[in-house]
This record gives sequence, structure tokens and C-alpha cells, in this order.
Amino acid sequence: MTENTLPIEEILIIRYGEVALKGMNKSWFERILLGRLTSALARIPEAKDYHVQRDNGLFTLRSADGKLGAGAVPVLRRILKVFGVSTVSRAILLHSTDMADICAACAAYMREKVLARGAGAGAATATTATAGGPLTFKVYGKRSDKTYPVSSPEMSARAGAAVLAALGDAVKVDVHNPGVHLFVHLRLGGVFIYDEKEEGFGGLPLGTNGRGLILLSGGIDSPVAAWLMAKRGMRIEAVHFHSYPYTSERAREKVEELAAILAGYCGNIRMHIINLLPAQEAIGKHCPEELMTILVRRFMMKIAERVAQERGLDMLITGENLGQVASQTAEALVTTDEAVRMPVMRPLIALDKTDIIEKAEEIGTFEKSIEPYEDCCTVFLPRHPATRPSLAQVLEAEARIPDMEALLARLTASAETVVIKPEGGK
Repeated sequence: MTENTLPIEEILIIRYGEVALKGMNKSWFERILLGRLTSALARIPEAKDYHVQRDNGLFTLRSADGKLGAGAVPVLRRILKVFGVSTVSRAILLHSTDMADICAACAAYMREKVLARGAGAGAATATTATAGGPLTFKVYGKRSDKTYPVSSPEMSARAGAAVLAALGDAVKVDVHNPGVHLFVHLRLGGVFIYDEKEEGFGGLPLGTNGRGLILLSGGIDSPVAAWLMAKRGMRIEAVHFHSYPYTSERAREKVEELAAILAGYCGNIRMHIINLLPAQEAIGKHCPEELMTILVRRFMMKIAERVAQERGLDMLITGENLGQVASQTAEALVTTDEAVRMPVMRPLIALDKTDIIEKAEEIGTFEKSIEPYEDCCTVFLPRHPATRPSLAQVLEAEARIPDMEALLARLTASAETVVIKPEGGK
């Protein structure tokens, strides 16, 4: 069979990492991940002719005509953002396990690589070396079907020899530092041929690990905390506190834009928006100034817990980082936790600030987070905040606030709820 008539289909190979370790629950995780992939593709018009299917331990994305075309690039970019996906490869699927067909397909695949390289270097053909010398390669043969009569090392050797015979001086084997890593993976019913693996974020499929409420500010930390919990499979809702008119409408819009970036990973995010100013004014009037920060934080936690309970959520999530500011010392965190009974997740607790910034840059929230708009935590800041408050001291101060339960109920009931969609509105 000639290479022009080889039964070849263009596909994306979608691999998962941790899901593969789930034992008897693996099929359930796979179904959830398949649903997430399908949902992600539904958001982009380039994917309308594509579909994803399970394929013996991984997923493949295919089109009705067997061609991926220009739509493969945005689709691949979107798939890489789906939690649970470890790597993605653009590949060809050879619907034949005949060794002669495998050799011909590998030669054709490498010819395209040489032509693409030559186009950049001005080379005229795929059978002459470019000015930069021959394109180096190494073949990695693998047979998942152990009944196949050709071993993996022999498959590598025969495919490599076929490439050399077909392309002559345009290519050269380099087993130590090849320019092209040519993977030839023989499976039941066909052969995957590809040369790259693009890294996804891994983790677990969204919706496999409960539901949490992130206290979302306009800073760097809380969006990263939400992202990390979503990566572990948790569905995310958000509560945002502002202090209008001391904080501006633009500050609120900034937080909604941050949530839209997160929604690109998490799907639509329900965000509950609450004006905390009445609580801040009550604390400022009746409590010691140095305890203002920790008492405001306790109010936030109490309100967030009520919102979470009303929504049937499992836990609270914060972007707190041990020792970063006055309200995040060990003593302050103890007094904060005492305000609620619901579990509080702090995925950033032991990270360096540089690590948090790097993750914010990676996921696309950093530039938005550093826009200079005020948030409620900067309103009524004490001149000398207590960094090691005792719980007894905090509880005694909090008891001075008149009708605190009524105030908490009123603020919780005042929540404005909006649904934040991914950037672009899909």
C-alpha cells in the first residue's frame, strides 16, 4: 500500500494522569472527564465538527471527515485547560497494523516535518538537507498489543530505517538529542504516530470532589486558591465583599473579570456580592482599633459560612498565607477559624509569595489582580493591627457589637448573586 492510500486519520490524543490510578472508581472519573471535555468543546465554534470518545485508557478527539484542520489549534488550547488532562498530542491514527504500512506512514510523517522545516529555511524539497543540516530524529516504538509479532525495539529500528531510506540526507538519527521525537504506539486496531506531548494541568475532573465557597478579593492570592481547589475536582462558588461607596464600582468589576478568568477553567461561577460596610462601621464604633482587621475577617467568615450553608456547599476556601499580613499569623488564623464550624481550606498556606505570583501568571490572573483598585480590606485599616490576638480578647471585643446576629442575618440576606461566565461569554 502506498503512502498516498494509507488509511490515516488526524486526531488529538488526550491523556489523563491521576485518573488512571483510581482503581474501581476509574470509569466514574472517566465519565466525568469526558463530560467536562465535551462541555469545554461546546464553548468554542471551531469544535463544532469534533467529538471526543474514550479509547482504551485515554481519549481521542476526531472529526467526521478524518481531518482536524485549522480548528485543531484553538481546540487543543482549550482542552489543555480542562482539569484532569495531563498531556495532549496532535497525531495521526493509522488504521492498519501492517509493518510495511507503519514504515510508510512514519516516512510520510517525517517528510512533512522536513518540508515544514525547509519552508522556514528556504529549502526546496524534502529530500535535500537544509542549510542547517539534516533534521535529526529518534523513533520510540511501543506495542500495547503484546501478541503483535514485531517487538517494540524492532519496530523502532524498522520505522527509523524506512525514514532514512525515504528521505536520505534530509534526516539523521540522533538517539541522544533528536530534533524530532517520533512516537509510534501500536494499539489494538491501529497505530498512533506523533512527535509532541503538550502539558495540561492534570489534577482531577471538576465535580469529583465536592463544592466550596471561595472568599474572592481583587488580590493575587484568592484567585489562585480557587484555581488550586478546582484543580482537585472541587466545584467553586464565590463570595465577594466590598465597602461601597468607599470602594468603587470599578473595583467590583475587576473581581468579576478575575472570576471570568477562573470560569475559563471552572465553568460558570456563581458569585455572591455583599456590602460589608455596615459591619465595618459597627466594629469601628464599638471595638478596639487594633482588632479591627481580625474582627472584620471574622465577620466575613461568619457571613460566608451562612451563604455556603444556604447553597449546600461543603467548605470555605481562602487565599490566606501563613504570616503574610497581620490577619494571617498563626494566632490570628486560630481566632478566624473559631468564628465558623465549617471546614476552611487554605491551599496557599505554606507557599512563598513568589510561588503564588508564578501560579497567578501561569493561569492568567496576575495582570488583572495587580490593577490598582481598592478592596474592602483596605478600608478602616488600623494604624497598629494586633498580630497575635488572643481568642478571649477577640471574643470580648466582638461581644460589644450590638445586635450582631441581626446584623449578620441582614448582610447575608443582602447578597446580590450574579453568574460569571468564562471570558467571551461561553
